[in-house]
Amino acid sequence: MKQTRISALLMAAVVAGSLGMQSCKKSSGSSKNTSRATGWKINAKEGGFEYNTDFKEQETAPGLVFVEGGTFTKGKLQDDVMHDWNNTPTTQHVQSFYMDETEVTNVMYLEYLDYLKKVYPPENPKYKNIYVGSLPDTLVWRNRLGFNETMTNNYLRHPAYAEYPVVGVNWVQAVQFSEWRTDRVNEAMLEREGYLAEDVKYRAMNGEIGGTFSTEAYVNRPESVYGGQIDSLVGKAQKDSVPVFANRSTGIIMPEYRLPTETEWEYAAQALQGSREYNNYRGRKKYPWDGDYTRNGQRVGRGDQLANFKQGKGDYGGIAGWSDDGADITAEVKSYKPNDLGLYDMAGNVAEWVSDVYRPIVDDEISDFNYYRGNVYMKTAIGEDGKVKILRDSIVYDTLPTGKVVAVNLPGEIKMVPVDETETYLRTNFSDSDNRDYRDGDPGSSRYFDLFSDEEEQRPMYNAPKHKVERDSTGSVVRQYDKSNARTSLINDEVRVFKGGSWRDRAYWLDPAQRRYLPQYMATDYIGFRCAMSRVGSKSKTKNKTVRGKKVKK
Repeated sequence: MKQTRISALLMAAVVAGSLGMQSCKKSSGSSKNTSRATGWKINAKEGGFEYNTDFKEQETAPGLVFVEGGTFTKGKLQDDVMHDWNNTPTTQHVQSFYMDETEVTNVMYLEYLDYLKKVYPPENPKYKNIYVGSLPDTLVWRNRLGFNETMTNNYLRHPAYAEYPVVGVNWVQAVQFSEWRTDRVNEAMLEREGYLAEDVKYRAMNGEIGGTFSTEAYVNRPESVYGGQIDSLVGKAQKDSVPVFANRSTGIIMPEYRLPTETEWEYAAQALQGSREYNNYRGRKKYPWDGDYTRNGQRVGRGDQLANFKQGKGDYGGIAGWSDDGADITAEVKSYKPNDLGLYDMAGNVAEWVSDVYRPIVDDEISDFNYYRGNVYMKTAIGEDGKVKILRDSIVYDTLPTGKVVAVNLPGEIKMVPVDETETYLRTNFSDSDNRDYRDGDPGSSRYFDLFSDEEEQRPMYNAPKHKVERDSTGSVVRQYDKSNARTSLINDEVRVFKGGSWRDRAYWLDPAQRRYLPQYMATDYIGFRCAMSRVGSKSKTKNKTVRGKKVKK
């Protein structure tokens, strides 16, 4: 009798536990659209809070390859023949990001120029400098004692060079291309997801709509996009004739395309994941590929060069009939094997702009996480009506030291201004808008700086030439060269880093740790660029996690 009662109690407990598990399972399954903060419904048809609860992970945008972040040794590990303490080794951590599979090619850049020419016709004096200011400098191919007019006239536009990396683009133009690309990709994404009507992007490009699309304008003031006609251009997402706009929380709008930081570029070029063994890297890599040599050691293609670079004096491609690297100038992208991340031409072909302002040292005492020098913090300008300011018809131009005029803001974009005391007051992580010379180049880091001095002016650490460009009363450009003999450096806050060797460089420059610099307004026949994009969300794309030695699926 007693045993029967115990059995009955055990059975009741099992049934209760089973019901409890089912209840928990049901509750867990239904919690996706139920707030854990309030218990209210999310995305309820009655109204209330709306959020993308079905978001999985960031979609890989066009042209990009995923690069999982991690810890690595940034800087020169070997071949520091100059002993100049430039980019000395330091341990850094990089967040996951995306990077272009190849350099930006001529045909990609021509698509950009075609868009600008159609939307902002250069025949209109108001728009002339938008298109002209974006044109690559094809004269970079000229040499006083060399015949290169064929490249001057054909390299950018001829179909034979379509898939060759674009050159003659300065750092400022590369940044502007990245901004344009961001808007075009997000425009296509919003159309695909039904937030914009089908083919509205082509109608705007062909002038059928009086305005264009800007990502930041859409996020901050969607009613201002397409010249204020957005209400009639909403696609399938529209509800009961009420326009529905996407925002950050929908998960559809991509982060911006941008130039990679120097740390990201070096990390991606090394591709150390290919030499990982458990929680360590096997040895040190001199090049983006394994080994200490530039030639292929595998059976297939043995002896071939693994990159496009200058073999020696007067040797850009080898003897006729058989070529060391298959190219005498630049080569078509994907002509050589990718590195272990699937990225092509991270050594050779063309060197590449990165976003950093150049300084000889890396200040790892301040930062060893996503290291980057070049932060200039901005914020959206707010009008008297309390709304974000939109540059509807006005265009903001800037004249570079070379006299070239470039558009800083295009019609329809939002106006940005430097952050002020409203954002910096009593902060510990930043106190100024412009941080390019933080702890290096500002008066406080100068050897002549005296904290208790009454003198207002201190001698700067970097005393670079200051050329002056202005326009006279007739509108003609007047260029004045700095003729001072007291200059001590070429370094200033307008000088940017470029990485990687090129078709003009010896093998020494193929090392991902090597770094050089050039004023951001100058262009050459051996510097190109590729874009990057930040990763939002998880560090890894891997769906399995190891827990106490056992693999479990998410």
